[in-house]
Amino acid sequence: MIPGDGIGREVTPQAVKVIQAATATTKRPIEFVEFDWGADKYLREGISLPAGAVEMLRDEFDAVLFGALGDPRVPSNQHAADILLGLRFKLDLYVNARPVELLHDRLTPLRDRTEKDIRLMVIRENTEGLYVGVGGFFKKDTADEIAVQEDVNSRKGVERIIRYAFEYARQNGLKRVCMSDKSNAMTFAHDLWQRVFKTVRQEYADIDSRHLYIDTLAMEIVRDPRQFDVIVTCNLFGDIISDLGAQLAGGLGLAPSANIHPGETSLFEPVHGSAPNIAGKGIANPLGSVLASAMMLEYLGWKPEAGALRNAVRAALRQNYVTPDLGGDKHTVEVGDWLAKEAVTNFVAQT
Repeated sequence: MIPGDGIGREVTPQAVKVIQAATATTKRPIEFVEFDWGADKYLREGISLPAGAVEMLRDEFDAVLFGALGDPRVPSNQHAADILLGLRFKLDLYVNARPVELLHDRLTPLRDRTEKDIRLMVIRENTEGLYVGVGGFFKKDTADEIAVQEDVNSRKGVERIIRYAFEYARQNGLKRVCMSDKSNAMTFAHDLWQRVFKTVRQEYADIDSRHLYIDTLAMEIVRDPRQFDVIVTCNLFGDIISDLGAQLAGGLGLAPSANIHPGETSLFEPVHGSAPNIAGKGIANPLGSVLASAMMLEYLGWKPEAGALRNAVRAALRQNYVTPDLGGDKHTVEVGDWLAKEAVTNFVAQT
């Protein structure tokens, strides 16, 4: 567990509480180890990601439950980049899976849409693209300054994320995969995406596959989200389109994500940031962290426990036992306590 900064330190313990309640009911053995990596450690010791941390997580742990990073005392956010992007790259967590699922009709800003209309998965390439940090400045801080940022795409990286999207669809009984790029403007980088997609899709004749430019996809996902099951795209576009999808499903406070290398130690986190403006007020929404924990348990093969967490979140939304951002009046710890009890109640009801 890496709670990180801001509200990450508030919501992550609540998620752990709910996990422990569910796993205690089914007698699953689970052990948490907390690491204090974040702004406090960085400011105190000058350390972001300690030496040997990546190897330790890879060799000694099954999964990482992550909170959030970002602190106004570190304007550059260097520690956040070192830790989160560092783990994504160094653990080769090439899949960023972000479900977009409406859990209660009242939460979507789209008119006349219901839970059955908004249910899709955004598969984002997570280790390449514009996020690798290749580039630089020329004549910085002058009137003639030039800034260059390179978009890095490898055939290996593109093929494995597209193939993962098709496999995810097949394994989950989904029938549609949409690949999105901007190949009409990015004629080199995304021409590679086009060619790889055309090759890989031939292996999945049972799945309806199509391509949309990213601007068209953004319009279509708002106009009619029912037409999508799985969306696969590059790092930058996946970041943007999954946040758009999160807003359609109730906002970032309900958005979980998984950073995955199949079969290896993987990292799970809510999409929201550290929200320093509300940190310490006890009103942070823990539901995104609990839903990310459900993704983690499912990845570990613990589907009953994952289901209990998701059902508890659904019950909280039905009964409006939620924090102010979702229209409730509960505090973070109150919601965490309620979810833990509901997760146990859910198992009792099933058995």
